[in-house]
Amino acid sequence: MADRHRSARRHRHRLPVQHAREEEAAVSRSRTQGSPRLRVPLVSLLAALVAASAVLLGAGSAQAAGYRYWSFWEGNGKNWEYATQGPSLLRPDDGTVQGFRFAVSEDSGDADQPRRAPDFGAICADTPAKDGRKRVALVIDPGTTTDAPDGENPPALRTACAQVAPDASSAEALAAVAKPLRYDDSAMLCAISGYPKSGCGEQVSGDSGSAKPSEPAKTTGDQDKGEGSDGGGPSVGLLVGIGAVLLLGIAAVVQARRRR
Repeated sequence: MADRHRSARRHRHRLPVQHAREEEAAVSRSRTQGSPRLRVPLVSLLAALVAASAVLLGAGSAQAAGYRYWSFWEGNGKNWEYATQGPSLLRPDDGTVQGFRFAVSEDSGDADQPRRAPDFGAICADTPAKDGRKRVALVIDPGTTTDAPDGENPPALRTACAQVAPDASSAEALAAVAKPLRYDDSAMLCAISGYPKSGCGEQVSGDSGSAKPSEPAKTTGDQDKGEGSDGGGPSVGLLVGIGAVLLLGIAAVVQARRRR
């Protein structure tokens, strides 16, 4: 009888240990069985993140499209400012500096400046003042091979000092030193000194570099950009958007692991 009681007491002492082991085994099975269910949403989440990043990067590529044209600039003594009037309308004063830059840009906000400082004294040093005439310094920058139309090479950047009548427009000053000029039906300046041979404000695809005829972007407002800068590259907004998508994905993964 005493042996049976001792056996029963030993059996009761084993129960907590056995229960603990059984509970541990049950939890392990639950985790093992739950993993496949968690992996499916995580895979879907990662796929969605990849797709969202691709869309954002695609948007950045689309923003790279622009227009190929001659932009018109005015010197303020130190820097270049995007002209608010076209060369056929603007009538510069004696001693002013004006610039023309051929490049691909979306609008006046990202247009490339002439790659020569607007220095009237240096440009017109060999052209003395003359009564009844005015001097206009010009910087003519055909741009780089990246912006050139297919099959054409841009000529070298050059400067010139035009000496014209007091009421002459910027277009007339340019014609005095850089013929032949070419315009389209809307009086848009298409070529300076014969460059480029064809095309006028055509839209350029950001993906393939191909161009198609199109109206040029509106060119209003001022722009202040360092010399020699070509712009381009993903915008800050695009990079912030990609970072936000990735952070949301990381947070979702962490939350899913905590729930396990």
